[in-house]
Amino acid sequence: MVLLDGVAMAQCWACRLRSRFASGVACIFASVCLLLNLCSVHQSKSWSKLKSMVHFSPLAFTLKPRHSWVQLAGHTGSFTAGDGGRLLKRYCECEQRCLEKLMKDVLRPYVPGYYGVLHKDEQDFNIMDDLLTDFDMPSIMDCKMGSRTCLEEELIKAKECQRLRRDMYEKMISVDPAAPTEEERAQQGVLKPRYMRWRETLSSTATLGFRIEGIKKADGSCNTGFKKTKHREQVVKAFEDFVDGNVQILKSYLTRLEELRSVLEKSDFFRTHEVVGSSLLFVHDASGKASVWMIDFGKTVPLPPPMTLDHRTPWVEGNREDGYLWGMDNLIDIFGSMLPRTACDGDQNSEEA
Repeated sequence: MVLLDGVAMAQCWACRLRSRFASGVACIFASVCLLLNLCSVHQSKSWSKLKSMVHFSPLAFTLKPRHSWVQLAGHTGSFTAGDGGRLLKRYCECEQRCLEKLMKDVLRPYVPGYYGVLHKDEQDFNIMDDLLTDFDMPSIMDCKMGSRTCLEEELIKAKECQRLRRDMYEKMISVDPAAPTEEERAQQGVLKPRYMRWRETLSSTATLGFRIEGIKKADGSCNTGFKKTKHREQVVKAFEDFVDGNVQILKSYLTRLEELRSVLEKSDFFRTHEVVGSSLLFVHDASGKASVWMIDFGKTVPLPPPMTLDHRTPWVEGNREDGYLWGMDNLIDIFGSMLPRTACDGDQNSEEA
């Protein structure tokens, strides 16, 4: 009887531990700022300093049970953990409208599932899938897509306010001291449209139609230092480090990207929206499981009918082209070029057989 009681007690404690572990792990796609906050635990840097240095953008990461994701999320108020594999993201009407439309579009399998709005703690949140639920200690990469990251309406508003920005001038010289013109140096300030366009030239946004926002690996290492990663060779090196030479994961990513591109070309939603500031979320783990999703639609806006975009035509002010598919083409080409020749030959031989 004592033995049976001991077994029952052990089983009870095991259940409690599993429950606590499950509730303590929040595997979610969030933002670079949250990732950097996690890094700061190891680097002893203050959150306020990091927050002032980093541009917020979506990035996924995994937190160990001893690190409360909810506590970290409290720094921005943008995210909180949901129930049953769901994520609560601070309400954005633009993103809500996009996700509602996407649930009825052919792109549905390539975006987070959307479940409406929740009012919690005097705030509204969009409820969506936690894309990392089925991964064990995943590695994650965020790539911001397109040849520009500001909407045309943002440029128009910036032009209407012809005010010199000293803060943007200081950001500019901190990245590239030679960037300002003589006139800007004399004025110690730059106009916002000029700064916004200059910023796009720094990374592969301008050269490849996408840029790496950040990478977090399964070992806990994280890197967001890609602001000046501009050339193809630099991007390839970052991708190689991300997949750790795993050919199977590389092939899985390539297949998923090719499928997504094909669906994008057929999507009514995609054809009729200016997709700016959206990212592709890459996730894989040690088991070899890998996938890619489109995330972050806070700056994705509908076009006035009957206007449509092909997402490959170079952008000139007024045409609203965003270069998303141009970036996708380059991504696919780069991943394909990284596959060993033997792997490609093996695939071809198996198809012929």
